Amino acid sequence: MSSEDAAGEHPKEMVAKVEAALYAAGRPISVEDIARVAGTASERKAAAIAREIARAVNGAFQAVEVVEYSGPRFAMQLKAKYTQTARKFATRPLLSKAALRTLSFIAFFQPITSSELVLRRSSTVYQHLKELEGVGFILGERQGRSKAYKTTARFAEYFGLSNDVPTMKRQLESRTLTLR
Repeated sequence: MSSEDAAGEHPKEMVAKVEAALYAAGRPISVEDIARVAGTASERKAAAIAREIARAVNGAFQAVEVVEYSGPRFAMQLKAKYTQTARKFATRPLLSKAALRTLSFIAFFQPITSSELVLRRSSTVYQHLKELEGVGFILGERQGRSKAYKTTARFAEYFGLSNDVPTMKRQLESRTLTLR
C-alpha cells in the first residue's frame, strides 16, 4: 500500500502542512504554492488536498471557512458576519518590526554587545532591548560597560528553532534563503 490509504485520502502530514499554510497565510494561496508546501509536483493533487481541508473546515466550524477563489487559489478566513466580533479581540503584534529586526541581529550575531547593536541599528535599539527582554526572548550579561545579548530558550521555542546556537543560526540562514 502506498503512502495514501485505500480510501484515497491524502497522507496526514501533507494535509497538515497545507492546513498550516492556509491558517498562517492570511491571504489566498495559489495551487502552485500549495503543491510546494505539500511536497507534490501535482497541482491537481494540491487542489484536491485544499478542497478536502475546505470540506472538513466548512463542515466543522461556524465562523471560519476555507474559500476557493479563481486561479485556483484557496484561503482560510473568517466569515464576513463574524468580522466585527473578532475585531474586538484582535491584538497588536507581539513585537514591532523594528524590534524584530533587532532580535534577528541578536540571533544571527549572538553574543552581541549593545554598543555593536547601536552601531548596526541606531540608538533606538535600547528601547528594542527592553521590549525583547520584557517578552523573555533575550538575556543581557554585563561585559565591562556594555551588555552582551543572546537569545533565550523561550525565543527558540516561540520561533520553532533549536536551542543550540550554531544549529539555530543554520536554521535562520535556511529560512532567510527560502524567503528570498
